[in-house]
Amino acid sequence: MQRALVAWMIAGSAALLIAADPGWKTKPVPDWTTEDARQVLANSPWSRSVLAHIARRQTEDELREGGQMGQLKGLGYDGINDRPSTRPLPASLPDLLKPDHSEPSVRADGQTVRLMLRWESALPVRVAELKAGEIAPPTLSTDGYILSVYGLPGDYFKGDPKGLGKPLKDLAALKREGKKDVKPSSVEVFQLEKGVVVVYMFPLSTEISKKDGPFLFTANIGRIAISQSFNPEEMEFQGKLEL
Repeated sequence: MQRALVAWMIAGSAALLIAADPGWKTKPVPDWTTEDARQVLANSPWSRSVLAHIARRQTEDELREGGQMGQLKGLGYDGINDRPSTRPLPASLPDLLKPDHSEPSVRADGQTVRLMLRWESALPVRVAELKAGEIAPPTLSTDGYILSVYGLPGDYFKGDPKGLGKPLKDLAALKREGKKDVKPSSVEVFQLEKGVVVVYMFPLSTEISKKDGPFLFTANIGRIAISQSFNPEEMEFQGKLEL
């Protein structure tokens, strides 16, 4: 009886594992459905939904010390609704006179924004976008590893894509253990129908491989700080590493 129960549990676990595999993993590309493609674009080794932290808004005194008058505007600043301070109101005059020893937090009372990171240069993503009828950002060059950031707050940012992205170049990097950080060769900002997207291009000379192990993408866009790891061992497609 016990052996039968164990055998049933093993068979049931195997069935659950098989059922958990997304369709795009088990089907040839021509057989992908629209739903399979959407899974690749929403949750796969090449597409990650991440929570990015929002830094607190600087005080007017801090801005003046840095030579800035008034709050900063633009990408990464517009469209962010700050939560009120969580510090309790003083109950008495002595409480009012007590100094505030709390450290300034880059998380702005725990504020976050959900973003989508997607490796546009990876073959499965390109195929999925065609299958799902999604339009990739119109980058001027495709000669590199291309990572897009979707879901940024703000309504409209007018200007040349490269001009808008230039201030973000030095604020992003790919980090690998034991190797020098890799800076993007270019950054472009596009206003698409679905919203703003920032496109980072890293040079192919970076030569990311499975031997590198997991690597980290970090970026700052205004007050928004992004940090997300990717694992090359999971990013194989049709027997080849795709990025």
